[in-house]
Amino acid sequence: MSAADSPGKHVVVIGGGISGLAAAHRLLAGGARVTLLEASSRLGGKLRAGELAGVPVDLGAESMLARRPEAVALARAVGLADRLQPPATTTAGIFTRGGLRPLPKGHLMGVPGDLGALAASGVLSEEGLARVAEDERLPAGEVGDDVALGAYVASRMGREVVDRLVEPLLGGVYAGDPYRISMRAAVPQLFDIARGHRSLAEGVREFQARAALRQQDGPVFMGIEGGIGQLPLAVAESVRAAGGEILTRTVVRGLRWCGDAWEVAVDDRAVEADAVVVAVPAPEARRILRESVPAAAAELAAVEYASMALVTMAFRRPEVAGLPQGSGFLVPPVDGRKIKASTFSARKWRWAADADPDLFVLRTSIGRYGEEEDLRREDAELVAMSLKDLGEAVGLTAAPVASRVDRWYGGLPQYPVGHLARVARIRDHVAALPGLRVCGAVYDGVGIPACVASGRRAADEIVTGLATLAEGPSGGE
Repeated sequence: MSAADSPGKHVVVIGGGISGLAAAHRLLAGGARVTLLEASSRLGGKLRAGELAGVPVDLGAESMLARRPEAVALARAVGLADRLQPPATTTAGIFTRGGLRPLPKGHLMGVPGDLGALAASGVLSEEGLARVAEDERLPAGEVGDDVALGAYVASRMGREVVDRLVEPLLGGVYAGDPYRISMRAAVPQLFDIARGHRSLAEGVREFQARAALRQQDGPVFMGIEGGIGQLPLAVAESVRAAGGEILTRTVVRGLRWCGDAWEVAVDDRAVEADAVVVAVPAPEARRILRESVPAAAAELAAVEYASMALVTMAFRRPEVAGLPQGSGFLVPPVDGRKIKASTFSARKWRWAADADPDLFVLRTSIGRYGEEEDLRREDAELVAMSLKDLGEAVGLTAAPVASRVDRWYGGLPQYPVGHLARVARIRDHVAALPGLRVCGAVYDGVGIPACVASGRRAADEIVTGLATLAEGPSGGE
């Protein structure tokens, strides 16, 4: 028996980011009646579409991992199949040691497997390369149940490879400190390699060889024409078309289990539900769950976040003709620059180039864990800081014809050592109450496919629970 066989089961989803929208979409497919509540005036969370000088741009996340199927499958399910688009180029550089250098091939999140490509790139000094080579002579390391990624890689290959390769790549995902981030949570493939191989480099080479066999499966990353920010809008439209109710500017004040139903306190009224999915960041989830699940709320209080700003600029194309080829470049913080990356959007995405052939759009990112002071500067200062670093990295001297700054305060949850154990405890506390689940970037990964999968998991567990409840102890009699 499914929830569809028991009409009238009402599920409230709290949070209109991609995780909450994915949960709502899945719940409706499972036969539930759904109300989604979003506190802000818009849907999508960290996925946001906009425009600059008439060119569509992403103001948040701009691509999704296509090798994980969940996000691409959701995009197809909501009518975006013909707008899915792989990057036109994925060749990236790294601005370090005074020059723009190619990102060496054959690595896993910056951990090198191909030492020849690493040496040819010029990213590391001779001393750094010699230290990396020691990995293949050292005895096997010990990772236990979890280990800090940067600390372990540095113990095998030296700090230089962490500071100049691992940090900028990992920083693009988490904006975090690699010496604090959990290897098991952030890069589980590397954790498996560390447990199963004496040499990290050897394990990375084997991993890359297997990955090469999967190249025929299609592109690694995927975008959407007009921007990834189109995805939550399309999911919301699909949810409404399926009968789901979506309410924005609706703040959830609290949550209470009444013995046979949930009472969701919304502004000055209460909404009754058979089940609830909490799909908001940790601080909001803590506030909502404080009364009903205090133990989970206490665990959520320990979750930390990194903030960042995205600076998007449009230039007259002839004035940036000298920019290097490729999709952009990364910047290690050890080099003392303000920006941590730049994406040449007009090179990376065909739709961004085609929108206005006379304009070239690029963006930079600023901000890392524990470094928010720059985000408090005026927009013009952040644009000037970006232009300064772009000038030194790629020789850009042109002034933008348009620019905008988007700040994402508390945008990226941090995954320190022990994070997965904390998530397991949170889920255990929440699951002790009937018809309650959590989902989102804090639990299962910050990437779009991981967030979609998290929402789907919560929805599936809710639907299963509702069906079991409807069947009763005698199997539906």
